[in-house]
Amino acid sequence: MTAGDPHEAAESQASAVPPTGSAPHEGAEPGGGAGAEDSGPTAAEAGAAAPAGGSDDPLAAAQQESAERLADLQRLQAEYVNYKRRVDRDRELVKENATYSVLSALLPVLDDIDRAREHGELDGGFKAVAESLERVVSGLGLTRFGEPGDEFDPTLHEALMHGHSPDVTTTTCQHIVQAGYRIGERVVRAAKVTVVDPEPAGDGSGGD
Repeated sequence: MTAGDPHEAAESQASAVPPTGSAPHEGAEPGGGAGAEDSGPTAAEAGAAAPAGGSDDPLAAAQQESAERLADLQRLQAEYVNYKRRVDRDRELVKENATYSVLSALLPVLDDIDRAREHGELDGGFKAVAESLERVVSGLGLTRFGEPGDEFDPTLHEALMHGHSPDVTTTTCQHIVQAGYRIGERVVRAAKVTVVDPEPAGDGSGGD
């Protein structure tokens, strides 16, 4: 066959074309591109396949944050209540101390009024002034204490003299030398008194 023969060229081209239904080339995977498409789910499919419970996480986080904020508010409220109580207590203490100082300075005047009343010298205009002053100090919380016959109390009375009496069964105030005063439960001045104790018991022995 001579070079350039048209019959020889046609036969060469026919032998290069593989016959229909021939086996695939070595190394080729069955299924071709279809296998690549089925290799895994897409991003959209993965999102759709995510568990439905994940949608509750924002709600749980919001509830937790709300509980924390509520606890903070409750703590702040408790701190404010304690602060207010402390301020009110301090304010009341300052008021009591100021009242105590003023009324303590008036005790000698009240003692003079008591002595004048005992001697019958409390009359006329002086009596009106004395009674007015006593009403004022009483309104400020000052109360007088100490009466003959009271049981002796060392927190309220200051004993100046001791004696014995068969008429008492316990240590008793006999005479009030100077009245005592207090504001509420706070003693401004103890009452100065004379006291009597019960008669000492005899030894019970008789003479032969």
